[in-house]
Amino acid sequence: MTSKLKLTLTCGDYEITRPLKEGRVEPDGIDLTMLCATSSRDRHWRLDRNAECDAGEFNLCGYYMARDRGHPYIALPIFLHRRFRHGFVFVNAQKGIKKPSDLKGGKFGASGGMLAAACTWMRGTLGEHYGLSHKDVTWITDHDHDIPFAAQEGFNIEVLKEGPSVEERLLSGEIDAMMSASIPEPLMRGDKRIARLFPDYKQAEIEYYNKTQILPIMHTLIIRQDIVDKNPWVPENLAYAFNESKKVALDHLRNPRILPMAFYMNAMEEQRRLLGPDPWQYGLTDINRNNVATALKYTHEQGLVSKHPKVEEMFHPIDSWAWSGTHGV
Repeated sequence: MTSKLKLTLTCGDYEITRPLKEGRVEPDGIDLTMLCATSSRDRHWRLDRNAECDAGEFNLCGYYMARDRGHPYIALPIFLHRRFRHGFVFVNAQKGIKKPSDLKGGKFGASGGMLAAACTWMRGTLGEHYGLSHKDVTWITDHDHDIPFAAQEGFNIEVLKEGPSVEERLLSGEIDAMMSASIPEPLMRGDKRIARLFPDYKQAEIEYYNKTQILPIMHTLIIRQDIVDKNPWVPENLAYAFNESKKVALDHLRNPRILPMAFYMNAMEEQRRLLGPDPWQYGLTDINRNNVATALKYTHEQGLVSKHPKVEEMFHPIDSWAWSGTHGV
């Protein structure tokens, strides 16, 4: 009996990956062990610093940085996490900040670190679409950089070693604004000292999508280059399996009984109307190519990578047959 290639892979416990995790979908020729219990930050750290798994979900902009520094992984165009980020920029509500340009000359916090994909995306978005360059403010973070880098001239960054957190400094008024990969607890409990920079963030995100056709890709899947070199069939088999897992999950989620949400089907129908039949598509399609190219542009503009390679250099090519099971929602 021919043995399968054993691979370990770490990623989030998402609906679109659960059929693969639970064995309802199996990659041909691969005995896959999936590790899904770690946090996003821990997962990225362990992949970058220790190469603890054969493959895994990784911050897209962080991957560009790591690849620029000789990281031994190559990305597959499998995009496990996307999110609009206009709703994750917060301001001190007592400072009268109404638009991004009001922050020029101020202090902008990066909760969780400067290199989160959410922060890289929003710095680029604010610069390109709202007139607030990443060089227009002083950046404050309470986390060391996951991937070491020297800030470009004019990109002023202060890394806090002690004292209050970025969130606490926003509430006290010491800093003016903050980006975060998650929703701050004070906002959820109704603290009047914190507000969103974009109060109607959903409408801002719709307008952004209509202008750019981008639902920002946060994370991609990476795999050790030496595995690909020795087993060139692996990327396409993994791609097909991840695509099938997504298909199974979306078919399942079409059942309105699945989630305890009164207007669930309305949300699904609205997503299709606004974002098209498959906003979670994999592969370097035209719309995805624009997405990852924009993230690469922002990463380069912010001085996080030394050169601006072509998108094709950053992703292992996958034949179109692997995406033949693409389904819309």
